[in-house]
Amino acid sequence: MSIINNNIPVDVIGFGALNLDKMYYVNEIACQDQESYIKDLDSNPGGSAANTIMGLSRLGLNTSYIGKIADDEEGECIELKLISEGVFVNNLIMSEKGNSGKVLGFIDENGERALYVDSGVNDEISIDEINLKNIQNTKIIHYSSFLGDSFNTQLELLDYIPDSVILSLDPGMFYAKKEIKDIKKLLDRTNILLINENELKLLFENYYSEVDGLIDSDEGLSFRDIAIHVLDDGIDTVVVKRGSKSVYAINNKDEEVKVPVFNVDVVDTTAAGDSFNVGFLYSYLKGYSLEKSCLIGNWVASKCVENICTIGLPNKTQLENFENNIDDTNH
Repeated sequence: MSIINNNIPVDVIGFGALNLDKMYYVNEIACQDQESYIKDLDSNPGGSAANTIMGLSRLGLNTSYIGKIADDEEGECIELKLISEGVFVNNLIMSEKGNSGKVLGFIDENGERALYVDSGVNDEISIDEINLKNIQNTKIIHYSSFLGDSFNTQLELLDYIPDSVILSLDPGMFYAKKEIKDIKKLLDRTNILLINENELKLLFENYYSEVDGLIDSDEGLSFRDIAIHVLDDGIDTVVVKRGSKSVYAINNKDEEVKVPVFNVDVVDTTAAGDSFNVGFLYSYLKGYSLEKSCLIGNWVASKCVENICTIGLPNKTQLENFENNIDDTNH
């Protein structure tokens, strides 16, 4: 194992699983005892936080990434992709043993997907492999999920993140399935929660239903009810991604918005949520309103889902043109 210790101040550092995503495009996703056929395939480096970091780099922000890869073909592909996207790899951890993470994905003609994860060395990150000085020199650290033990390292790292650094979290389904008590330390430190509606309900609904005395009641909690609870418990900004319906967001500055998504021809939804995070975190650093941040997040996501994986993530010029159109129409 080796770690590159170059200290480079950046705007955003990502911390999450690093995978080579091998995507198979099929006529339909086969269930138990069913068959389908492969129409096409594509390989791209990914992982939720990695997708977000690469997207932010395309928009002109300085970014870096805490992740672990092995000395294999997949690891080389991942590293080269990060470099080609302008992401500093000074926080990348290299392992001489094991295999790099990979995801096998199956995507149907409607853009729906099923994913299978091989974590590899992703789940072998320890706190002594992380350059803690670099954490002091960023504006945002963005967490996404690990399948195994590296989650505990994320919890350990919280003790070294200064109060001046914003922590954003996209928990994904892996963390949404955890008990509140197991993830409480992370939630208590989180400033921005970026979560889809299914994950929000899975993680919080039973917990807050019990708090409200509704656990045996037919009366359920809406996504808005849950988001308000989460806000009241100390997270500054809660963003609920509701797929094709809308994005709902609320913060501790008395902003509350519901922003519709863009109507586009969907090719692949694989990185839709990650690409929304790109636009939202970019806008957050720019000091934009909650509504404008969600609007830009939705626009970035719309550009992404029109293409395969993260190919459609826009660059800075494209975003600036879109922002000019927003200003012209008084959004």
